[in-house]
Amino acid sequence: MFGKILGFDQSKIILENMNGVADTNYIGYHVVFPEQDHKIVGEIVGIDSTKIIVLLIGEIINNRFSSGVLKKPSMNTTCRIIFKSELESILGSQNYLDKNNLLFGTSPIYKDYVVTSNLNNFFANHFAIIGNTGSGKSCGLARLIQNVFFTSSNEIPRNAHMCLFDVYGEYYNTFDEMEKFPGLHFKKYTTQLDFGNASLFAIPANFLGVDDLAILLGATDATQLPILAKALDLVKIFKSNDPKAEDYKNDIIARAIIDMLSSGKTSNQMRDQIVSLLSSYNTPSLNLNSVIKQPGYDRTLRQCLNIDDQGKINAMNLVVEFIQSYIKVDNSDIDLNQNIVYSLQDIYYALEFALINEGSYTNELVYDRNNVLKSRLQSIINSDQINYFTSDKYWTKEDFIKDFFSTADGTTPCQLVDVNLSFIDDRFARNLVKIFSKLFFEFTTVNEPRGDYSIHILLEEAHRYVTADTDTEVLGYNIFDRITKEGRKYGTILGFITQRPKELSKTAISQCSNFIVFRLFYPEDLEIVRSISSNVTDENIEKIKTLHPGMGLVFGTAFKVPLLVNFPLPNPMPVSTSLRIVDSWYK
Repeated sequence: MFGKILGFDQSKIILENMNGVADTNYIGYHVVFPEQDHKIVGEIVGIDSTKIIVLLIGEIINNRFSSGVLKKPSMNTTCRIIFKSELESILGSQNYLDKNNLLFGTSPIYKDYVVTSNLNNFFANHFAIIGNTGSGKSCGLARLIQNVFFTSSNEIPRNAHMCLFDVYGEYYNTFDEMEKFPGLHFKKYTTQLDFGNASLFAIPANFLGVDDLAILLGATDATQLPILAKALDLVKIFKSNDPKAEDYKNDIIARAIIDMLSSGKTSNQMRDQIVSLLSSYNTPSLNLNSVIKQPGYDRTLRQCLNIDDQGKINAMNLVVEFIQSYIKVDNSDIDLNQNIVYSLQDIYYALEFALINEGSYTNELVYDRNNVLKSRLQSIINSDQINYFTSDKYWTKEDFIKDFFSTADGTTPCQLVDVNLSFIDDRFARNLVKIFSKLFFEFTTVNEPRGDYSIHILLEEAHRYVTADTDTEVLGYNIFDRITKEGRKYGTILGFITQRPKELSKTAISQCSNFIVFRLFYPEDLEIVRSISSNVTDENIEKIKTLHPGMGLVFGTAFKVPLLVNFPLPNPMPVSTSLRIVDSWYK
């Protein structure tokens, strides 16, 4: 079949076709050019009746395949079809029952051969699964996870921790079979109250840090962060058992009143502001009915604020002296590290005091910029969204995460968790996913020994979450970009599943090491795939355009060269099959 070498075209070799027949069935087969101390490997990419075109892809030295060719074969080298004994160095170990090997699927080129990779080379790195709607992404992901947990082996990954954020609830019953394997468990979370046997997806409000609140409340300016930080300090003070907590509230209120009294506004304006403030924010000792004692008789603070015939506050000196008596608290010794449980309502109350403390009552610009945060927090409190931030006990973050990856009774580890996000809107879902991803990442960065408790975050429809948004401008970072750059060494690994790679953050996708690409049509998306790896050739791009559903191109650090894989259908299937109009119309 293979004749002499007719010529070279960059990384391609043109061979004489001795058969004189354009047998296109050979396209995709690998061939070998034996040299004295190594073998040069190529892939047939074109064939007609006179010539065969071979793309050089790597070398076999001492039975080990390495991608890339340093030197082309000599003109008198005879080409041959690759031996079966050599294929394993390219397709991966055929012993997929070994715990070190990860099964992907079968080879569409070589009958009875499977495609595998070293499990560590794939799952110890960020990865992406890309493809148009209906190309097989969901089934491919389900099959891959089922291969990890369902494939018979003497050992099972009991210490795996995968969290799948399930946008459409497609995987709700896809991994129930895990419960049949001793030591393996599948847990379901839902964003719908009382949905089946799933647990409600929630996080304690006291886990929310400044950045979490900024994400949740849609902060648009870094200048809004100090007010949120102040609110979190205050809520710990207010919810503490420290007797100085009330003194601290008095101090904040008193300072705000002094600012009002020295604002230069008219007496009526000052009085109205003070009455408005104390009507909403007061303490048992400082309120409108607080008694101001003076020789002869006592008056309430409200009475002392009355306006006289000359338009002045009747007892200005008494009011100032009384209010200043409350500006004296030293909170430096208040313990803010107590095991305190607090709610979003508590944070709202503290945020109001933080606004007072920042002078919002006397500065309209400050008030307008920060009051929107209070309004958004109030809208969450008044909606069903409040349920996602409730907790009836104090948790450490470590205990909470380990309970998250445990059975409902909290006694047995769960290796796979599905979070059904289909019951909430995209914006709120994006915020929750960011907050939880940040929680997982921060936990792994402090966990010892490093990487001992790895967490895989799998994001369905990742282009909804992993975008070039305003987080970098407000917070100084995007949590997904940070995880892709820093998470791998700590054991936080991201898996992106998307139909629009162009809409993903460029930083995030550039940090992925492995890719599974199903059929793609859009030129912009194909160009993204082309730029991902130097191993992706024009021939690979052409293949991607015409892939059958369920067939993908795999490439990256876990694979020797880009390979086509047939992913068997998962069992059970995710609820992601395309709509059948005939069945719907003619039911």
